[in-house]
Amino acid sequence: MGGFSVLTWRRSRRRAPDPAHEVPKVPETPPVDVMAAAEDYLRLFHAENPGTGVLRERLREIRREIADTGTYTHTTGELIFGARVAWRNSGRCIGRLYWRSLRVRDRRHVTTAEGVAVECVNHLRDAAPARRIRPTITVFPQDRPGAPGPRIWNEQLIRYAGYPTADGSVVGDPRYIGFTAMLRELGWPGGPGSPFDVLPLAISVGNRPPLLSEIPGDAVLEVALSHPNHPWFEQLGLRWHAVPVISNMCLEIGGVCYRAAPFNGWYMGTEIGARNLADADRYDLMPLIAQRLGLNTGTDRSLWRDQALVELNVAVLHSFERAGVTMTDHHTEARHFLIHLEREERAGRVCPADWTWIVPPMSASATPVFHRYYEDRRLSPNFVHHADSLRCALGHRTATGG
Repeated sequence: MGGFSVLTWRRSRRRAPDPAHEVPKVPETPPVDVMAAAEDYLRLFHAENPGTGVLRERLREIRREIADTGTYTHTTGELIFGARVAWRNSGRCIGRLYWRSLRVRDRRHVTTAEGVAVECVNHLRDAAPARRIRPTITVFPQDRPGAPGPRIWNEQLIRYAGYPTADGSVVGDPRYIGFTAMLRELGWPGGPGSPFDVLPLAISVGNRPPLLSEIPGDAVLEVALSHPNHPWFEQLGLRWHAVPVISNMCLEIGGVCYRAAPFNGWYMGTEIGARNLADADRYDLMPLIAQRLGLNTGTDRSLWRDQALVELNVAVLHSFERAGVTMTDHHTEARHFLIHLEREERAGRVCPADWTWIVPPMSASATPVFHRYYEDRRLSPNFVHHADSLRCALGHRTATGG
């Protein structure tokens, strides 16, 4: 996509925007007992990190800062540990065995939308050196009373546009039709119109209009898909981006909200092959693949969907391996999750898990995580979704943030 570019807001050159796509007022963070949350977190931090100072003195500092400003500032050590524990506590993630390896990029000094955009691009580059993906988070300024931190409107840093056509079909990703339309109302001219046009970043600070920023091509690591046994598969022209950076979740640590804290692990093959490319409301590729395989799609009893799904997932795993890009499969990751679970239990900690997310979307009963139940508790620190961020990421945002 060429070099790094910024598309600034130019409302005067465009027709009046659709009210559904007005720039929203940033809602205040829901009130919490910041001191109580801070004390809970600091006790956890000092318990698991002995030798980091005197807890009593640190709590005294925090109490004074909260009295003066309404919030407090984490030390670098507190931020790094909090981000890692937030991953450890994420009940919907199967890949938490590696929580201690999370690299934390502290960018709390970056206060402009332009600076956030640049650091998001740097995150994409830093997270995949030589195509070996490493878990990474970039943390931008926190919300403060009367001064909300930056927001990244995109659900992930890399996602593909969705363009509806006159015949009712969609070119690209149907999930992002609304978000694509919203970005175009905000000034994005649109991409070439392919099924894999990378969306620009939309970043706002406070209640100011968002800055739209295209992502340079060298920061978008993509893998072209092929199949080890079917040469025709490569001719379909399929590909997927390799670094899944979630960018619209809030990192909450001890009563402090970092609403812009994009983070990534690496893909599990089924996330692409059994969901993004296979779901009927996404790329819906199973009928096409079944047709190319010569399967009988006239009856469900032929299990054509199952066979097509397996071959699509074989192609994804094969392609990433051939490209030398980090990826895991659902059988390996299920075993690794149970190792993580055992380690947490030995450490005397609760390991929250949402069964509906931990169990893979393919061959579920063939994996060991299927055959047991889990305790699904909300622990802190954690990554959380805020309703306004969810709506915004799908293009359902109004002038009041509702």
